[in-house]
Amino acid sequence: MDTKVISSGVRYSRLPESYVRPESERPRLSEVLDCENVPVIDLGCEDRPSLVRQIGDACEKYGFFQVTNHGVGLEAVGRMMEVAVEFFEMPVEEKLKLYSDDPAKTMRLSTSFNVNKEKVHNWRDYLRLHCYPLEKYVPEWPSNPPQFKEIARTYCMEVRELGFRLQELMSESLGLEKDHIKNVLGEQGQHMAVNFYPPCPQPELTYGLPGHTDPNALTILLQDLQVSGLQVLKDNKWVAVKPHPNAFVINIGDQLQALSNGRYKSVWHRATVNAEKPRMSVASFLCPSDDAIISPPKSLTENGTGAIYRDYTYPEYYKKFWSRNLDEEHCLELFKN
Repeated sequence: MDTKVISSGVRYSRLPESYVRPESERPRLSEVLDCENVPVIDLGCEDRPSLVRQIGDACEKYGFFQVTNHGVGLEAVGRMMEVAVEFFEMPVEEKLKLYSDDPAKTMRLSTSFNVNKEKVHNWRDYLRLHCYPLEKYVPEWPSNPPQFKEIARTYCMEVRELGFRLQELMSESLGLEKDHIKNVLGEQGQHMAVNFYPPCPQPELTYGLPGHTDPNALTILLQDLQVSGLQVLKDNKWVAVKPHPNAFVINIGDQLQALSNGRYKSVWHRATVNAEKPRMSVASFLCPSDDAIISPPKSLTENGTGAIYRDYTYPEYYKKFWSRNLDEEHCLELFKN
């Protein structure tokens, strides 16, 4: 590999050795079935108790769901996907101006997950952006393509509103005041990962991303409608989540599992790759503020279980998350009482 990224325009005929997973860790793609019963929740539903119940069921039984009529403009979504494709189609020299393998940087193009620590790399390039507060971070975003900043800014604002709305519904579904989760998480940070998975010569030998849970509170994923690749662990089996038109996939992250005292599941998920076609996805993450104390409310610890996890702050959690390999045991296990 003579370049730091795999979106270099070179079409590989064989998978480079550093991407080949050991036999026991391969995705076994032929065994993966479609997830037929992914909850698809219509947020336009005017029966709020029904909506709250559907959200609660999905968070408890699946840890993920898809939402339609979500309030994010179709134009904002379409333009975000177009400008993401445009970014990764730029000449590799232009993209490499933004390259960094330092996870602490608030804007960077990188590859895999944590190149400096991994034994085996993942078949993914990504543009990672901090998004909140916008006025602080937009100036450092890519200037090419020229309309990138404006399009991504609009998209980020609309997705943030959707995230807050979902958190209110989740609060109510736990029997809490609708602002409870938002109040605990404080002035939430927001990040975005624009993921690009080039065609892969041997998809059965590697991952775009191996199985992991998200360290944040809530993930809002825009999937590529043409190429699926998202798989989740359901009943100890990997199942494929087909993209639903005009929908987002919503993932519960580790912080909501801790806040709900384990009632809501931070779902294990992974990204596989395609031999013929490139795949794009745009993941938006809402994260607790640095001074938020992650701790479940009394009403969720009084049934005899007590608090499953000790109180901690997000920076404490995030530091542990980034110091490990992505596919190690659940980071939350390190915070158990």
